[in-house]
Amino acid sequence: MAATLGSWQREIDGADVVINLAGRSVNCRYNATNRHEIVQSRIASTRAVGEAIGRASHPPRVWLQASTATIYAHRYESANDERSGIIGGAEPDAPDTWRFSIEVARAWERACNEAVTPATRKVLLRSAMTMSPDEGGVFDALLGLVRLGLGGSAGTGRQFVSWIHYEDFVAAVWWLIGRRDIDGAVNLASPHPLPNGEFMRTLREACGVPFGLPARDWMLEIGAAFMRTETELILKSRRVVPQRLLECGFTFKFPSWSEAAADLCDQWKAARQNARSAA
Repeated sequence: MAATLGSWQREIDGADVVINLAGRSVNCRYNATNRHEIVQSRIASTRAVGEAIGRASHPPRVWLQASTATIYAHRYESANDERSGIIGGAEPDAPDTWRFSIEVARAWERACNEAVTPATRKVLLRSAMTMSPDEGGVFDALLGLVRLGLGGSAGTGRQFVSWIHYEDFVAAVWWLIGRRDIDGAVNLASPHPLPNGEFMRTLREACGVPFGLPARDWMLEIGAAFMRTETELILKSRRVVPQRLLECGFTFKFPSWSEAAADLCDQWKAARQNARSAA
């Protein structure tokens, strides 16, 4: 998505729905250059979409704008929903990288909310990690660790993992397009987040791997530096539930991680077998 208006804005005028998922991957080290790209890729594209919608003679009836469940606070004791959830930023001892991610999330949503689009319903998609069998995705990375025997708990293993199966993500997007009575922030996450230790154990069982070496915080810091990423993606407790989806009647195909992990492992294996057969 462009950061400024251009010929692409003609595609928005007369469109029924706009979905903006633009944003640089956060799977990187948060140095100055990457931080700038993470921020600008989200804020600039969101502002440009909002401006294009505002200028349209026939604006879309709904704008689905990507956001992130990372906006919520690091939390163990209770879950974050859209109404009672604690927006992050209140943890004085949180690492700088955690505060940066929260600031990005808040600025991202603010850019959408500030856009003047009176004829267009806005929905902010506060998405948890989307699990798909695609090569290079988060599930692929986690499964790779499991298959190497490194899929044990990370840190204490107490931190919650919020996730959503990609089929439920797509189904929720279609569902939200049709629900004209829903706007604002919506959590796109499974209704059953679970602690990292349990999450990884369930994935090992689905993959048929009996054991996974655990990793302490200091080990994760070394590994993250080597892999050019941040431990926040692993150690922050993201306990998020999709209260609005559930209250309004959305039905998850994969509400539990055991069901989702088994399905994703089967799809992952089938895709690799098909690739080998085609080679």
